[in-house]
Amino acid sequence: MKGLLAKKIGMTQIFDENGNVVSITVILVEPNVVVACKKKTKNGYSAAVLGFDDLKKKHITKPYNGQFCDGIHPKRFLKEFRDFDDEVLVGDKVDVSLFEGIRFLDVIATSKGKGFQGVVKRYGFHGGNKTHGSKFHREIGSTGQCTTPGHNFKNIKMPGR
Repeated sequence: MKGLLAKKIGMTQIFDENGNVVSITVILVEPNVVVACKKKTKNGYSAAVLGFDDLKKKHITKPYNGQFCDGIHPKRFLKEFRDFDDEVLVGDKVDVSLFEGIRFLDVIATSKGKGFQGVVKRYGFHGGNKTHGSKFHREIGSTGQCTTPGHNFKNIKMPGR
């Protein structure tokens, strides 16, 4: 399996040959450094550990720095790719040329965490009036019955993570 680490820069749009607008994601792909190589004889499986995005010296602890060989600057992101197709050695740089001749790629991403959010941001609820003495601005509204059986219905959209 081939793989690289990259960083999303933003979104934009382009026009195709028919004049239709196509939205695209702009990705920054810098060369990844091979931090470690795992062999089938020693580890029981073969893999390559790639690193991306240099860390500042003040953010590096001694235990974290211990997994990087001499001459390799510590990286912010590390990812192990099992059964890496190409033969690589520790310290090699892997870039986009790895995917030459490949037409389609699978992209996996981690979304930005937003923490505990209310229903306006989480589900796009509109909220209530801002004027005329209204005290219902960004709240959830009705959630169920107030008499028997006296509980909230299932699947009510509530604030949360």
